[in-house]
Amino acid sequence: MRAQRIILLLALSSGLAGCGSWFEYDKPTAEKQQEQAERDQKTRDEVARATENAKPKLQEAGRKVGEAARSAAETARATAEGVREGWNRGKAGTLDLNSANRAELASLPGLSTLDARNIIAGRPYKSAHDLVSRGVLTEEQYRKIEDSVVAR
Repeated sequence: MRAQRIILLLALSSGLAGCGSWFEYDKPTAEKQQEQAERDQKTRDEVARATENAKPKLQEAGRKVGEAARSAAETARATAEGVREGWNRGKAGTLDLNSANRAELASLPGLSTLDARNIIAGRPYKSAHDLVSRGVLTEEQYRKIEDSVVAR
């Protein structure tokens, strides 16, 4: 009998603990809804105040991010141009046989001013090796410049 009372008492106390407030069940539904609406409004007000207070800092951060993005874009553009220039400087075939002037052509290894004039007179070229096939340069002269010229 004593064990039954203890079990009954435990069941009753755990049932009450799980139910929350005893008085909560006594409140009418309309009153519960009103309290929830008030809690919701309070939450909205607090979030609105926090957002209002944070707004200037967020706007400043946005401006700084925009400035950083513009700067990064300018740097990226300059970097790309530098890569292109460096690639073309060190790239085999940087001098176009169809557009290079006499001084540029004469500056190539093993070529004279006369060779440069002959190259210009034989334009246009479909390939750089046309210099040899047309008799403008010897194969030996061409080998010295083949990595420095292209025909575009």
